[in-house]
Amino acid sequence: MLSLLFLVLFVPHVLFSTTQVAVIEPQDPALRIGSSLTATCTLSSDVDLQASALYWTLNGRRLASSGHTLLGDHALSITLQQLNGSQQRSGDNLVCHGGDGRVLAGSCLYVGMPPQKPVNLTCWSRNTKDLSCQWTPGGEGETFIPTQYTLKYKLRWYGREKECEDYSAGQQRYSCHIPRDLALFTPYEIWVEAANQLGSSTSDVISLDILDVVTTDPPDSVSVSRVGELEDQLSVNWASPPALKDFLFQAKYQIRYRLEDSSEWKVVDDVGNQTSCRLAGLWPGTVYFVQVRCNPVGIYGSRKPGIWSDWSHPTAASTPITGRLQTESCESKTSEQPSNSTLRRELKQFFGWVRKHAFGCNGMSIKLYDQWRVWQQKTHKTRNQMPQDDNS
Repeated sequence: MLSLLFLVLFVPHVLFSTTQVAVIEPQDPALRIGSSLTATCTLSSDVDLQASALYWTLNGRRLASSGHTLLGDHALSITLQQLNGSQQRSGDNLVCHGGDGRVLAGSCLYVGMPPQKPVNLTCWSRNTKDLSCQWTPGGEGETFIPTQYTLKYKLRWYGREKECEDYSAGQQRYSCHIPRDLALFTPYEIWVEAANQLGSSTSDVISLDILDVVTTDPPDSVSVSRVGELEDQLSVNWASPPALKDFLFQAKYQIRYRLEDSSEWKVVDDVGNQTSCRLAGLWPGTVYFVQVRCNPVGIYGSRKPGIWSDWSHPTAASTPITGRLQTESCESKTSEQPSNSTLRRELKQFFGWVRKHAFGCNGMSIKLYDQWRVWQQKTHKTRNQMPQDDNS
């Protein structure tokens, strides 16, 4: 069926007939990398064709006649040595052609390796409501042919074996999500089975209780503000994850922050279970981006260490700076413009943004400046991306 579908979809000049023109044997074989294959194209006795006029192609590339063996008037074979892994997931296309180029018959070659034992199976639960698991294919991971991974699970002491159905695609394709109907306070046994046309393998079985692998949503309502006129400090406040408000647990929080123009984060580990923290030792007059995450430790008495949540969305604020923004006019005077061209462009863009969002200069404040920084971050208009303006 695969060969017929290939001929119909991809070879429009295929010879259509109620009589089968030719057949290839073996049909759609599965072979290990390094194997050799001899395939034979046998013509129907009802067609007026000679095997000596035939030729072979593999994935559209004509194969050398040195590998051909003529088997009478109606059959031509080809021998392929030391086969490499299939270049196409749907199988490599081995095709027998007539002397005029017509496609007479085709076969798909599946050349690869059996799957090795899947490894690094780990699982986590979002707010105790579901279970997600991911794993890594064993060995080098690449089998070159379609390989199916099946996540299976069951309650340790009773219950029937079940299969996960919601598999991820793309870069996270070695993962699966179980959205509902999970039991608490009872351990599960979980494993992964891998199979293809050349063999199968099974991962080690892991045992876990849902309460031991809980993670949660990021902390809610994160805000960052100045601490009076202290030039080196910012205050960070947040709320506990709302999905766990009715659960018995001891949360741990972690903060990280970075300079606006830096990609390196500094982490504050010793926040504990507080919902506020003061950052000190900062640069004055500088914009910082801040994120917070949560670890729900000991839900309902679990003794496991817990799993960190994702980081919250970045929140920006700036430390105070000596001197104040001019508020009399939204336009800076030429004689007062800084000599640094990058800063001049930035100020010009900021004052233009203020005119659109602050309804005049009376609404100008340092908070507005922070809002503009966040807007820049969201629209990817950072300093390094600003267009050059020779007339500024």
